[in-house]
Amino acid sequence: MKIVTISILIAFAATAGAQTLREPISKKQSKKIAPAPPVSKQEIDGVLPRAFQPGGNPLQMLNPAAPARYGTAVQHVVIDPETGKWKGIKLFTINF
Repeated sequence: MKIVTISILIAFAATAGAQTLREPISKKQSKKIAPAPPVSKQEIDGVLPRAFQPGGNPLQMLNPAAPARYGTAVQHVVIDPETGKWKGIKLFTINF
């Protein structure tokens, strides 16, 4: 009985020693790393970014007769939906 159990244990030990934990690397099996997703530019609005943008004139934002490229007051004012009157000025907003 002891001889049978010893021979079974030796057989298990012999097969366990033959196993490896490494997988062979071949060109077909190599995994490609996916590229990172592109970073999208966030839309930033408000009075402060508009005033200090390159090529702009911040004093034209105060001029009521300024050209249309400087925008209108409606773009930078928060309007109360109940009364329809202005409630505040959007100094800095991030649209996402």
